[in-house]
Amino acid sequence: MKRAEQIRQKIDEAIDILKKFGMPSAQQNERTAYCLLALVNVTPEKSWKNAENPLVGITPMMTFAKDYYDKDYAPNTRETFRRFSTHQMVQAGIVLYNPDKPDRAVNSPNAVYQISPAALEVIKAYKTKNYDSLLAVFIQNQTTLSAQYAHERKMNMVSVKIKDNHSIQISPGKHSELIRDIIEQMAPRFLPNSVLVYVGDTGDKWGYYDQELAGNLLFKVQQHGKMPDVILYIKEKNWLVLVESVTSHGPVDSKRYIELENLFRNIFAEKVYISAFPNKKTFIHYAQDIAWETEAWIADNPTHMIHFNGEKFLGPYKK
Repeated sequence: MKRAEQIRQKIDEAIDILKKFGMPSAQQNERTAYCLLALVNVTPEKSWKNAENPLVGITPMMTFAKDYYDKDYAPNTRETFRRFSTHQMVQAGIVLYNPDKPDRAVNSPNAVYQISPAALEVIKAYKTKNYDSLLAVFIQNQTTLSAQYAHERKMNMVSVKIKDNHSIQISPGKHSELIRDIIEQMAPRFLPNSVLVYVGDTGDKWGYYDQELAGNLLFKVQQHGKMPDVILYIKEKNWLVLVESVTSHGPVDSKRYIELENLFRNIFAEKVYISAFPNKKTFIHYAQDIAWETEAWIADNPTHMIHFNGEKFLGPYKK
């Protein structure tokens, strides 16, 4: 069989497997087929019975498609792979997300996927007499599997106390741990009587927001830019405090300051800008970039605030 025919046959078979697994029509396509082929390391000439279960990231999946199936995807399609192929496979219980490190941050560049043991058993039996019976058992248990994997993921979520006797769960990782410190350690010390309005989450853009406050304060925000990680409000001072959690991404530098000014330009409250860091090492790395007329806070030195300005105390700046 010619190589082109082998390629076409394997792609068609992968799509057929996805259909049999019950994947939605939006995932019954070549892009998701390449994901599946990479996840089981099946090249055009390789038999399904020899399928494997390596840990594979999104970029390696795209490289696999190029190297073995002559399909070259542009780098900017990486997010399409993640959002419209692997995400649904994880939800279906076919694929595991970060099984080697379940608490890895959602937006980590080291994120990996792996075919689930139950799905691998079915795939290895493709085109054999045992395939239909194994598939039937998988589909029967599919909801259970999906719930089980979702529960395992949830066990690693970061719990953040936002009010007395009330907490929220946000995606695991250092970024979220710093967000927790901002809310539980920084706000009570430096922003007493502040109310939490919004918390971003790497797994869900609007991880939490106070419906009444956000509705009244943020309804004029034009969603054409990235929200800060944490927003707090002090009613008696009419301060809107915009906080960036700095782990892998930068602080409120001059560029980000202008972006936030524009994003919140229609909000009639005085703005306070804070860059929060997990430790001094991270702060030192970014210190030269921090914009004037903003503040900096370091989680492992929680009782101190650093003012990048000519005034003594934290507060908004009059234009």
